[in-house]
Amino acid sequence: MMNTMTTKTTVAIAVPLEAELVERIRAVDPSVTVLYEPDLLPPERFPADHSGDPDFRRTPEQEERYWDMLNKAQVLYGLPNESPAGLARIAGSNPRLEWIHAMAAGAGGAVKASGLDAETLQKFKVTTSAGVHALPLAEFAVFGILNGFKRSAELAQDQAAKVWPELRTPTRLVNGSRLVVTGLGEIGLETARIARALGMSVSGTKRTVEAIAGIEEVTDNDGLAGLLATADAVVNTLPGTPYTEKLFGREAFAAMKPGTVFVNVGRGTVVDEEALLEALDNGQVSYACLDVFAVEPLPQDSPLWSHPRVMVSPHTSALSAAENRLIAERFASNLRTYLDGGELPHLVDTVHFY
Repeated sequence: MMNTMTTKTTVAIAVPLEAELVERIRAVDPSVTVLYEPDLLPPERFPADHSGDPDFRRTPEQEERYWDMLNKAQVLYGLPNESPAGLARIAGSNPRLEWIHAMAAGAGGAVKASGLDAETLQKFKVTTSAGVHALPLAEFAVFGILNGFKRSAELAQDQAAKVWPELRTPTRLVNGSRLVVTGLGEIGLETARIARALGMSVSGTKRTVEAIAGIEEVTDNDGLAGLLATADAVVNTLPGTPYTEKLFGREAFAAMKPGTVFVNVGRGTVVDEEALLEALDNGQVSYACLDVFAVEPLPQDSPLWSHPRVMVSPHTSALSAAENRLIAERFASNLRTYLDGGELPHLVDTVHFY
């Protein structure tokens, strides 16, 4: 008689998730057992609040049940407690762990912060939700470009002061302008698609230089200065890695044309914020729309808060009411691939941690 135990897969839901989305995961295959105990998970304060209410506390008995549930699974939906410490703990306590699906697109940072050594990280795979956030991030990036070209910050200031200027200042046409996207991954390509629909020509950077349909020029970071010299707007989508740390420093901003619009939906560590403030003050950058910062939450004493030509967004541009559904659908698709023995997409690179 065949041992059917080897064909069974147990999935544990480690983060808050609506019951109907758990049922979608259960429906992937009859061989899948999904462990889901909502009373062990912190309630969400808003859509896709993967960490849940910070005031939530499990009783000692609930805490034991939570970890017992996670230790029974080969597959986890979410990092335990949505934290690097949770990842480090499960890596040591669950020898059958094969795969964790992380909620964040940039989950490499959490994997790095877990402090796990390379040998331990070879024992299981971590996939990210990269791509799920591509459309909302791309829409936000284009929103930032439009704000800069159409002078929304100045309009808001005049409106607040009830000023009707005698001299009318023209806005800039997006159509026919040039956009540079650093990081032509899923977010970057989605940004490029929308930008092209508005009549922009798009160039950008990629670690592996290759021709991309609809993109005029592709280069690596060594060629970035040349692209910046012709850009009217720049959108950064790059993750935070040692290779991207302060990529946008004084040299990069100096390479830009005066009046460039700058948008960051990648990671804050990619930008030297002092250099950005200098570029804003000397006119190299006319407007900056920032969803991410080197330190988050943005410190109260940061000059970015009050700069008249900066929009501060509290790292929420990827958030949409559909996020939980989109991540659950992505996980269900990945689970089907996993069960079929296929290659999982969006694996965290445990060398570069992105």
